[in-house]
This record gives sequence, C-alpha cells and structure tokens, in this order.
Amino acid sequence: MAVTGWLESLRAAEKTALLQDGRRKVHYLFPDGKEMAEEYDEKTNELLVRKWRMKSALGALGQWQIEVGEPAFPGAGSLGPELITESNANVCLALKGLMPICGGPHVGCSHTASWCPHRYYKKFSIPDLERYQLPLDESSLSFAHANSTLIISYQKPKEVLVAESELQKELKKVKTAHSSDGDCKTQ
Repeated sequence: MAVTGWLESLRAAEKTALLQDGRRKVHYLFPDGKEMAEEYDEKTNELLVRKWRMKSALGALGQWQIEVGEPAFPGAGSLGPELITESNANVCLALKGLMPICGGPHVGCSHTASWCPHRYYKKFSIPDLERYQLPLDESSLSFAHANSTLIISYQKPKEVLVAESELQKELKKVKTAHSSDGDCKTQ
C-alpha cells in the first residue's frame, strides 16, 4: 500500500531535528538527494510548515518549494523571490451570487474546483492524497466564502491520520538539539 511506502521512505531518510522558538524543526535527506524540512508546534505537534528542495541536473541546490504553511519573510536587506507578489491592482475573478462548485480529477492535476457551468475553474493538488495514492472523497470537501476568498477545506482521511501518528512516533526517536539563540547544532 502507498501509505507504508511513504512511511518507509521517511524512515530511510537521514533526519536531523532541533527545538527552536517553540517549534520542532525536522530536516530529512532522502537517498535520491531530495530534502524535506518540516516545522511542528512543540506543544501540539501540529504541522506548521513543510517544504521541499531538489538538486538541479547540475547538482546545485534549488529553491525551497512550500507545500504546507507560508514562507517566512527574510530579514531586511535580502530581497529574495519570496518578496515578489501579485499586485492587488491586477484584474481578478469576482463572482457574484452563489454558484455550485464541482470537484474531481483533471488531466495533469489531481483535482479541479469549478463553478458551474464550468467556465471558471482552478486546478489544485492535495499532496497528501497523491503521496498516499488515495482518491478524493467529495463528501469530505467543504466550502466557505469569507473576505472575498473562497475557502476549500478537506477532512483528512483516516489513512493519513494514522500515518501522521506513526510519523510522530518515529520523530520521538530522533535526537533533538536545543537552540535558544538561533544557531543550529545537530546531534
């Protein structure tokens, strides 16, 4: 099953962990050279950030790709691509009134949310479903609208919750370095 395959790849990865600023930070280095970094709330074990980085064809480290959470803003003086955002003056899609929303798989993407009559749509993926090779259960989807934003929520499947609890058990086995001044020292 795909769930055990993902857990086995996490177990096989080289892991480094540290506690800093109330967060447990875990860095994974996979045998294929990919890197994953996760940050958990120290008290609740809630996943706050998950990001990935791969080496380029020439071996250079690529940029971090955020999967969960939001990118941290770098300190003053470092203008990275994280600071480049869309202008709020750009034209944006604004739908008035209620429209039914349909979901389902789409070519090249795991899921599509569309406003009937399918004139407007947004392709998106749910990495956990792809990782565990689980189908989308439309009964687990919920929709809300607030502050001119459509909020699509998905209840995690039981398989993902069980795998996450297994991962937390594995992470308790990893030695954790403590850092109060921001310096990372691994053990």
